[in-house]
Amino acid sequence: MAPATMRILITAGPTREHLDPVRYLSNGSSGKMGYALAAAAVGRGWQVDLVSGPVALAAPANVALTRVVSAAEMMSACRERFAACDVFVAVAAVADYRPKTRAAGKQKKTGGPVTLELEPTVDILATLAAGKRSDQIVVGFAAETSDVEAYAREKMARKNCDWMVANDVGAYGIGMEADDNTVLLIGRAGDSERFGPAPKRAVAEFIWDRVV
Repeated sequence: MAPATMRILITAGPTREHLDPVRYLSNGSSGKMGYALAAAAVGRGWQVDLVSGPVALAAPANVALTRVVSAAEMMSACRERFAACDVFVAVAAVADYRPKTRAAGKQKKTGGPVTLELEPTVDILATLAAGKRSDQIVVGFAAETSDVEAYAREKMARKNCDWMVANDVGAYGIGMEADDNTVLLIGRAGDSERFGPAPKRAVAEFIWDRVV
């Protein structure tokens, strides 16, 4: 049985990596899964810190919301809160790369091809999980379009997670930007369990029932 009082740290939504003040690299994450997990955790009486990229969602009641834009900003916000949390759930679809340089002003159309030089962003999940205490639980998410279980198991081991939630974002109407989700929950011991398709709030309850 989970303790009556727990502190949960959740990331949600996409990050944006700006090329200039108006253009950026990002993805289609809606934030709905992370926000559903936050609402479900509050419903269990837990304290929730939600670090969210840009989304069109209202914060769940009684959640401490921190809004960020870039991967670097998300990393900074999570680093400040990680030591105090009992469970860290990395749901956000963090951009893997960012432009190596950001222009101060809007870049004008040249009429020809443009080459964009990118550099890796910080790996929030791997960085924080590398320093987790034995009493902390770290849950990662793996959004894949093929070989979902294999990639998720590899990611769980490489990033030192206790659990990995995998889903196929190539399926229309399920996962990214959708209201429903189908997930495969994988534990460090090698066990796994499927759930869905179901509304993301139901998926959130399923995840909390298993990982905490």
